[in-house]
Amino acid sequence: MFVPLISKRRPSLARRKGGGKSSVGKSSSSKSSSGSASTSSKGKSSSVSTSTGSKTATTYGAGGGKATTIASGQYFAGRTEGGGTRTQVYGTWQYGSGYPSVSGSSVTGRGFPFYYWPVVWDGHSSHEPDLNTTAEYGSPNNASRPGGPLMTTSFQSNSTGTIFRILADNETVVALAGIVQSNCSSYMGQNQPPNNGTAFSADDSPFPEQVVQYYRASSASLSIDGYNTSGLNTTTTPALPAGVDMTLLMCLNYTIGAAIPLISYTTKNRHIADIVIGSVVFGLAVIVGLLKVCCDG
Repeated sequence: MFVPLISKRRPSLARRKGGGKSSVGKSSSSKSSSGSASTSSKGKSSSVSTSTGSKTATTYGAGGGKATTIASGQYFAGRTEGGGTRTQVYGTWQYGSGYPSVSGSSVTGRGFPFYYWPVVWDGHSSHEPDLNTTAEYGSPNNASRPGGPLMTTSFQSNSTGTIFRILADNETVVALAGIVQSNCSSYMGQNQPPNNGTAFSADDSPFPEQVVQYYRASSASLSIDGYNTSGLNTTTTPALPAGVDMTLLMCLNYTIGAAIPLISYTTKNRHIADIVIGSVVFGLAVIVGLLKVCCDG
């Protein structure tokens, strides 16, 4: 469920009480609130254009529902979309991960369990052909992409200077940026970017080699400046760079997993119930994940 290098650090399940004061200078064991993800009932909904029409995406939503086949005459006809749940949003550091019950480092020809299309790197890496999927999903600025063109936003640690970046569609970046700033502000510097982020460009960061975690069928990613997964086809998880702020990393990872917008089985006036269900399901998933880490030693 969680990237191993992050999961081995046991997070607190206590809900964060706002940004709070900085814990700079304290040991990681004293920052017990790191990695906790707020399960706020104040999820926000937005309209997302998908291959089969307008849908409602909700932060903290449960997702799920029945997967359907995209009809002829629509984008990606014959593929399936929908059915992905909150407990299935976590992938690994490898592109092509985060697809429920599907493995491999390619997104070619796949369906859309969460409706959103996978991110594309548009020649941003020398790794071929797995990362060069613009012919299939369009360029990063493709306006037909569910949630809008790809955007990125960054967050910097106030203790180590580590820079983390989220890459996803515009709607997702805007939604997550505000939630992350609320949940994890204790661990970040003062000069954070605006919530709308910036357009992703092949001439700019993040790079695919810097991704530490993919989410939601590789439609969103979290990267670390200085991280390098140069052997993308290896099964060994590359070590994190020295000096990475693990506290902020855990807070970002859990917050994204809990809050990343999902499209659910309904689009009509059910988002409050959906948020509650999503919070409960995600909470149970976190507990199961922690028990597994504990039992695996």
